[in-house]
Amino acid sequence: MELGRLEYLQALVTEFQVTDSPEAKEQVLANLANFAYDPRNYEYLRQLQVLDLFLDMLTEDNETLVDSLSCTCRTFSFVLPGGLCNLCLDKANKDYILEANGVEPIINCLSSSNEETVMSAVTTLMYLTTPQSRQQTTALPVVECMLRFALSASRRLSNLATVFLEDYCTPLQVEEARNLSKHTAVGIPLPKD
Repeated sequence: MELGRLEYLQALVTEFQVTDSPEAKEQVLANLANFAYDPRNYEYLRQLQVLDLFLDMLTEDNETLVDSLSCTCRTFSFVLPGGLCNLCLDKANKDYILEANGVEPIINCLSSSNEETVMSAVTTLMYLTTPQSRQQTTALPVVECMLRFALSASRRLSNLATVFLEDYCTPLQVEEARNLSKHTAVGIPLPKD
């Protein structure tokens, strides 16, 4: 049975690599992200380099995605961060994402106009925070962003950002971000959803 699971996942990866259909690529990525919910698939997804695939797709230029894949970017803006969020629950996956410089593309997802994308990105940053990665996951721009999200009309986003600020940031980081925010008018827009 387990061999069948690996073969199926391999077929999905192969389909993504060989298809020219933007819709098929989007569907394959959504399917692969759905498999990230099951810890039994973690080893297979690592073996098939799906983490790299997800990270690569997150770093694609957004206009390129829209133009070349002709999709709504739902897969890229929501499913991929959600898939990575689930995958980083596993220590080996977390270490791999950190070593592959995966924090930056996840931080970039904080600027999405889709609330679910932002929620997945914030949660992923929480899961990726270690003593070694804390400097990156709680960098000043991230803390500033969380301060803005904490003011969101969305109770879910506001609560999640507040937990991030209270549990992952030092009071000094929060104060520094507050002081810096007072002097800037530019910021990451709040999600529209």
